[in-house]
Amino acid sequence: MPKHNKSFLLLALGAAVLLVGGAGVTYWLLVQRNFLQGNIPNGATLIPQDALMTISVSTDTRAWQQVKSYGTPETQAALENKLGSLEESLLDANGYNYSRDVEPWLGDTVMLAYVATGVVSVATPLQTNVMVLPIKNWAQIRGLLEKTQSQLGVVERTYKGIPIYESRNSEGQQFSATVLERFLVVADTPQALDRVIDTYKGGASIATTPGYAENLGKIRTLAPFAQMYFNVPAIAATAAANSTQSLSVENVAQAQQKQGIATSVMLKPEGLQFQGISWLKPDSRQTFVVENTPGTLPRLLPADTLVMMSGGHLVRWWQDYVKGTQSNPLSFFPPATLRAGVKETTGLEWEQDLLPWMNGEFVWGLIPAAADTDSNLGAAMVFMVQVSDRRAAEQSFQKLDQVMASRYQFQVNQSQLGGQAVVNWTSPLGGISATHGWLDDNKIAFLTIGAPLAQTIVLQPKTTLTQTPLFQQIVPSQPKPNNGQFFLDVERLLSAENLMLPQLPPEQIKFVKAIRTIGVTAAIADERSSRFDIFVQLKSTRTSNPSTNKAPALPQPSFMPSPGS
Repeated sequence: MPKHNKSFLLLALGAAVLLVGGAGVTYWLLVQRNFLQGNIPNGATLIPQDALMTISVSTDTRAWQQVKSYGTPETQAALENKLGSLEESLLDANGYNYSRDVEPWLGDTVMLAYVATGVVSVATPLQTNVMVLPIKNWAQIRGLLEKTQSQLGVVERTYKGIPIYESRNSEGQQFSATVLERFLVVADTPQALDRVIDTYKGGASIATTPGYAENLGKIRTLAPFAQMYFNVPAIAATAAANSTQSLSVENVAQAQQKQGIATSVMLKPEGLQFQGISWLKPDSRQTFVVENTPGTLPRLLPADTLVMMSGGHLVRWWQDYVKGTQSNPLSFFPPATLRAGVKETTGLEWEQDLLPWMNGEFVWGLIPAAADTDSNLGAAMVFMVQVSDRRAAEQSFQKLDQVMASRYQFQVNQSQLGGQAVVNWTSPLGGISATHGWLDDNKIAFLTIGAPLAQTIVLQPKTTLTQTPLFQQIVPSQPKPNNGQFFLDVERLLSAENLMLPQLPPEQIKFVKAIRTIGVTAAIADERSSRFDIFVQLKSTRTSNPSTNKAPALPQPSFMPSPGS
């Protein structure tokens, strides 16, 4: 299969994985093949239980041909160049050919794992890589192994009665390989391979991780293209060891309440669909509150909304978010940042003055300015929340009105929109305006900031976001009922003017531009697990290539000793 097939998938999964908390996952797409026996991915019984993460990927030629349609010409060219040079250095330079030396014996699944080989510390921040390749044709691989073992530079050793072959490739990288029953196992350090053999000899594997098989079964689909597993406690420990922030004993213990996140990936005509689940340890003190209520507030947003995030219970969402970030020093947006920002800007305490009366469903949206607006801003933000204490909410809004008038010299005045009283803040410098008021018989408080937007919200749009074919196509309908949704129109967001968004580096923006839209739906499955579905709609282009029927040229043979070494 052409090399740019891998490029498209690398792009798409890299973008979507950001939504489920993974970074640095994209490398694994350079190497894989697929799938499940029961609920357990092929090779899982050989991976030590404390591995940070595992990834399995299908090498079905038809699936890789479908992947070929993803991306843009620019991203295809960029990744094809990078992957082409990598393939040349790993395969060609070592005298191997995928179709000749690997494809005839390689089975239906390849698993890549990041395995710890010692105590995690700042001095040893990264884990080593292990690859498990199933053998479907012993006759084909036997000749290759015999040829490899006969080459100069191959060193043989034995560990717990298992023969291991080690060598360095042309770039000085050392690799270790062995055969365990029907699997060829390759690692980039001897210690990592020894840990796999320990697991094979009876040590705990990821397959025996509490909840692993059960929860993977809940997201099992027919012929998924990929499947990922993240060991949350191990990742948190690694992040803590390599972070400049220190975690308290309580926060470390909080991280240990969680067990794993797993995701299945399916290829769809317009992009990638993820079905995921996260779960707690069976003996964890933490439990989830099972409360999934149908969302109504997204229906109040107009059809041209660029970004939308909704949830079923703001106070509980915030509490869960705080707990998660306390045990994760690499959190994208620390809660302390919001607290400090609210305090510095308004003088109010987020968790004392505002949050207590926001005890219900919420929605946040970014909406482009109307064409006839006189604002120089390209969009407005709107926040709506179901209010549990109307009196407390009114007191908070009165304090905000005073702050805007006295500290920022905004003009604060009341007006009527469709018979509904609203309060407007108008900047003396022009441009920024804000409005707050009530909707749905005074049960829902709203606040808009940026370009003028209040009229659209109060008078209700003729067509709402949830009624659009795009939203219905992109935002998954499952799990149902849900506890929150997310919608991002990447294509329109990038083309919008005067949004004053932070600029991404050219290399990043190039790949972001290959995404059209992203949709997410999440729910609490039970007291110890939560479910989420993600769809990433990608731009696509088709290119003619005379080698479209070839299987993907995977670089895994580079882990074997070079015939010429």
